[in-house]
Amino acid sequence: MSEELRSERVRKIEEKLRAAFEPLHLEIVDESALHAGHPGARSGGGHFRMTIVSAAFSGKPAVDRQRLVYAALSDLLGTEIHALSMRTMAPEEWGTGGSGGPRRDPFH
Repeated sequence: MSEELRSERVRKIEEKLRAAFEPLHLEIVDESALHAGHPGARSGGGHFRMTIVSAAFSGKPAVDRQRLVYAALSDLLGTEIHALSMRTMAPEEWGTGGSGGPRRDPFH
């Protein structure tokens, strides 16, 4: 798969998430190359990992946050997106003493 197609997929995902959640932080990583040859990858959908921080998630449990993300990306699921690993956080969960970074990021 070309780098151009990967970049276009990330751009589409980012555009939809920014419109839906106005995130304070958004990181999307295309991990599709790590899944080459995987049966699910044959359909052409990509594998992505993301971290998103938004006030829209304040007071909501993780499952509700994930449902909101899936709803925002619904027209890309099954076509552009085969798999999505996500970390969703409210702003109060993100910062540590004003550093602006995550307290703990399980992806790293």
